[in-house]
Amino acid sequence: MGRYRDVEAFDDRAAGYETGWRGDLHHRIADRTAEIAAVTAPASLRILDVGCGTGYLLRRLADGYPNAIQLVGVDPAPRMIAEASTAAARLARLTFMNGFAEDLPFADGTFDLIVSSTSFDHWADQRAGVVELARVLTPGGHVVLTDLFSALLLPTLLTSHRGRARTIGRASEVLKCAGFRSIRWHNLSGILTLARVLIRTVTATN
Repeated sequence: MGRYRDVEAFDDRAAGYETGWRGDLHHRIADRTAEIAAVTAPASLRILDVGCGTGYLLRRLADGYPNAIQLVGVDPAPRMIAEASTAAARLARLTFMNGFAEDLPFADGTFDLIVSSTSFDHWADQRAGVVELARVLTPGGHVVLTDLFSALLLPTLLTSHRGRARTIGRASEVLKCAGFRSIRWHNLSGILTLARVLIRTVTATN
């Protein structure tokens, strides 16, 4: 299964990942993430999506950032990358590759905007992954991270998700320890009520 949890499961779901109610929910979450990114870092030229899945968010960002010269998606699931590459075949600016958040295959300071939507909760080592985000981000660059962050998830930290950053407090601490500043939290509108309670977006500056 590699260094992420559930890589094989995501591989199995890749072909139908953007369909059905789950696909619709992921689209809504990604749409809101793209909106927050556009407000947070409107002039970004080099964009990285960590845990890009089938590439929907990066395709949205390609529309929203017509002047961006580099848009890269990284995901540990090979079939997700295959689906993303096929869906974006006509978009020359988009590149997709296999990779892990904890070991990003890029030089220091490569990107000025990093996004991630519903991927962070699956990283094997969240702290190491956030340190890598800071490394490949330019000074003054922005990160936009959307995932499960809620006090309602506190019971899971005592059982199956012990040690995970699933609350605002824990995630903020992880970002601060990696050197991020100007940490701001955003609620998601336009998604199902339960998801809106559990899922939030955090923005921060390197």
